[in-house]
Amino acid sequence: MSKGNIVLVHGAWADGSCWSKVILLLEKRGYTVTAAQIPLTSLEDDIEVTRRLLDQQPGPTVLVGHSYGGAVITGAGAASPKVKALVYITAFGLDEGESLESVSQQGPAPAGAAAIKPDAYGFLWIDREKFHEVFAGGATSDEAAVMAAVQKPLSVVSFGSKQGTPSWKTIPSWYLVCTDDQMIPPPAQEFFAKRMNATVRSVESSHTPFVSHPEAVTDIIASAADSLNK
Repeated sequence: MSKGNIVLVHGAWADGSCWSKVILLLEKRGYTVTAAQIPLTSLEDDIEVTRRLLDQQPGPTVLVGHSYGGAVITGAGAASPKVKALVYITAFGLDEGESLESVSQQGPAPAGAAAIKPDAYGFLWIDREKFHEVFAGGATSDEAAVMAAVQKPLSVVSFGSKQGTPSWKTIPSWYLVCTDDQMIPPPAQEFFAKRMNATVRSVESSHTPFVSHPEAVTDIIASAADSLNK
């Protein structure tokens, strides 16, 4: 018998397979896990894909988002009554009317911002030569090379999309702060977590803790899931 349902939402420059280590660890603990494959074409599109996936869950669900995926779960959580807990993994916890673009202008640019380059078609990419350093520090060279090769770009539209009604105002939330992150500054992560009154944990990790610290990611998700049974 499953201990609960968990839906994982990736962020920019990644896809559902980025959660592979976490999926296996959670399943060993008895949870039913599904990872979304969002198109990264607009926040509205990504929320809708996630909402449809949530509709398929057989009961109460923990919704987890990484990075830009935090904006997605903030919207999808409000669109599905099945979502009973939210987990933000070094993720954007936007309020209504905010966008990744607007919050990025509120402080100094993170080191990784210089590695982001637009193409001619309205999508943003990370320079493959800098990918390991700024995005996937802590991953092995082979892991980072594969992630760089398969990176899924974020649309400029998604970067500027404004958040609707935030689900974290009504759904209990957890937040994993990554203290070595070069994509979302740790002070910004702490601000998001405090604003949503989240249960906070931290780990000395880059922007991709699901690769370098999968146990820490698994632990905070399991903590959220177990709270539903108390």
